Amino acid sequence: MGLLNGEADQPTRRSAMSLLAASGLTSALLAACGRKSAAPTAPQPAAGGKGGGPASLADFVAGAWRSPADRARDAWRHPVETLQFFGLQPGMTVVEMWPGAGWYTQILAPYLKTTGGKLYAATFVVPNADDPEAQPMVAEYQKMLKARPDLYGDVALTAFGPLTGPLCPDRTADLVLFLRNLHNWIAAGYAEKAFHDAFAALKPGGVLGVEEHRAAPGGAQDPVAASGYVQTDYVKKLAEEAGFVFDKVSEINANPKDARNHPFGVWTLPPTRRSSPRGAPPNPFFLHGKFDAIGESDRMTLRFVKPK
Repeated sequence: MGLLNGEADQPTRRSAMSLLAASGLTSALLAACGRKSAAPTAPQPAAGGKGGGPASLADFVAGAWRSPADRARDAWRHPVETLQFFGLQPGMTVVEMWPGAGWYTQILAPYLKTTGGKLYAATFVVPNADDPEAQPMVAEYQKMLKARPDLYGDVALTAFGPLTGPLCPDRTADLVLFLRNLHNWIAAGYAEKAFHDAFAALKPGGVLGVEEHRAAPGGAQDPVAASGYVQTDYVKKLAEEAGFVFDKVSEINANPKDARNHPFGVWTLPPTRRSSPRGAPPNPFFLHGKFDAIGESDRMTLRFVKPK
């Protein structure tokens, strides 16, 4: 979901606090996950879906409480197919890592509430509030949940960062989701912790689902993920070192038009559409057309399993 990276001329490692603050993390996360929308007014799907049958995942993706802008991104993010590939089932316990503004939460929370499941949202933290936007963003996410308990249910808020504890009670989750945010943790120097924390959270046989901007194969992983793209083999290595077994891959989020050679990294593409270096004002003369025509990034979609 998030879009933090380290600038190319920065050291490969710095303290998590200073890197997060310097990189303008929270504004990028909001762009990646969808800006906050107006308070929903439509009711959630009842226990019965279309035709009177049980509510399906597709019913929740089609929910009228989701903003038009968020629903427009379904063509690129494929939420139904992605969550089905990861194995989401009614009644599961799910951990969503760094939910940002709640793009996926607005699907997962109502689905799990209706089907008797449980959602843990491991929000991002900045130690000592180094980034002044951090706490407001988390507050807005909490406000979204509190505004509609009838829709979202009782989402358990935990946290993930360099010094945080468990994502949820150990060995209780059926599914942990890394949704377009692994590059953030690579840049900040604690990607390994993300995989170890996910492993601890999952039941034996549980699944880790990873969706991430995909670098061209065969290269070495940039230690600060400056472009936002990540090597597939590097993701597999991190997962296997934490104890996971690679299960399978899906091309549902592939985009062959993405050549990954954009002037401002993956953020040149929609939805961020960056037109100048990070921290600089937007360039009003930047020509977005060819980048908009590419669409959102090419992404890997990987499923890992915790051995029984």
